[in-house]
Amino acid sequence: MTYAGTTEPDTLATRTGGVPLAPSGTGWPQCATCNGPMQFLAHILLDDLGLHAGQGATEGRGVLALFMCQNDPGMCEEWDPHAGGNQALIFPAAALRPMPVPSLDEEDDQEPVLLGSVSAISYETPSKTADYDQARKEWASRPNRSPLDVLGQLGGHPVWLQSDETPACPTCAQEMRLVVQLAEGRDHSTAMNFGGRGEAYAFACEPCVQAVFLWQC
Repeated sequence: MTYAGTTEPDTLATRTGGVPLAPSGTGWPQCATCNGPMQFLAHILLDDLGLHAGQGATEGRGVLALFMCQNDPGMCEEWDPHAGGNQALIFPAAALRPMPVPSLDEEDDQEPVLLGSVSAISYETPSKTADYDQARKEWASRPNRSPLDVLGQLGGHPVWLQSDETPACPTCAQEMRLVVQLAEGRDHSTAMNFGGRGEAYAFACEPCVQAVFLWQC
């Protein structure tokens, strides 16, 4: 996944930043520790996973929306998939609307709930022998390219910075599949806080409509 410029904040596309799209009436996720609104990170079209598998685009698989608390970084265990400091939510593809953005008191210490910029995504097909680490190094080695423009990978296999934390679905207990691995971003306006050049991982069990989010650094 590489940076493809900016796009509209409410576009129905895979992107980082902007405003989440969800069914009407969906409440903005709140942190289980501090009770503050979480920061919206990324919007992933699950239909795009067919492109990774060489199947062409599909329709109707829904969207994955990723949120993480940034009100007191490090204190809400926002890296943990079970502590309540982040949320990964799967929404159906139909009747999506921009979620109303919570307003924050000017005197409040809470961080903004939106990233400073919206990043559109392009997909690059790596060689079949390359894992994510190898693929991004190969891509960035070409002229006029920066490794900071590699924003992650869609599908495939996670490249862990620490130990393997592949989750099991809380409903069916089957191993969940990687939907997306995300880098922090290309500059201060797009950056997500994964501990300083960390990597985030979102997994899903689509039949059970369950998703899990975590990060490592």
